[in-house]
Amino acid sequence: MRAWISILALSLSASGAVVLDRIAAIAGKHIVKLSDIDRDIRLTDFLNGSQLDFSAAARKQSAERLITQQIIRDEIVTGGYRRPLESQAATLESQLIRDQFGGSSQRFHAALQRYGISQPELRDQLLWQLTVLQFINERFRAGIVVTDDDLHKYYDQHAAELKRQYPKDGNFQALEPKIRETLEGERINEEFNEWLDQARQNVKVEYKPGAFNQETSG
Repeated sequence: MRAWISILALSLSASGAVVLDRIAAIAGKHIVKLSDIDRDIRLTDFLNGSQLDFSAAARKQSAERLITQQIIRDEIVTGGYRRPLESQAATLESQLIRDQFGGSSQRFHAALQRYGISQPELRDQLLWQLTVLQFINERFRAGIVVTDDDLHKYYDQHAAELKRQYPKDGNFQALEPKIRETLEGERINEEFNEWLDQARQNVKVEYKPGAFNQETSG
């Protein structure tokens, strides 16, 4: 790999200090910058309710996520897949505030500040998550077939667990829709992961030496 020397941008922070934004990885025709990784880590840890982690391992995982996202984004553009509405992201944000912050806008905004992200950045991330889910559903669901034998086999294998989980509706007829949904979801994920693995093999990825050891304040 070539030496990590590419300087992408110079900008002034609020304090007047110079901030260098550099290439961390190149995937095909796309680049992943340190600022991309920083933002991705902040957003991911915020949504997971985790402590900010800027370790080398966390940076590498972030770069992998961003490369995966770019592969999916290219496929969405090439295939002309529909995108969700921004209003759907706003609805998801409201659910997030309700579920993780007890409906408190004050706690929500305090958390945003603590993680160093803006509300528009979060809204974009939620919109992207919805975009990926919609893409996976449109791209892979049509080819999924779940037979009656599949349903009965799953029920027989998980009957005890299902009856504990649904004590009032533990018979096969009542649980058939849930079983079908479970099996369809598993097979859609299998198809998606198989496609993604193949697509990833067709993308040349170059990581810049030392890119994941740079200091970043939390």
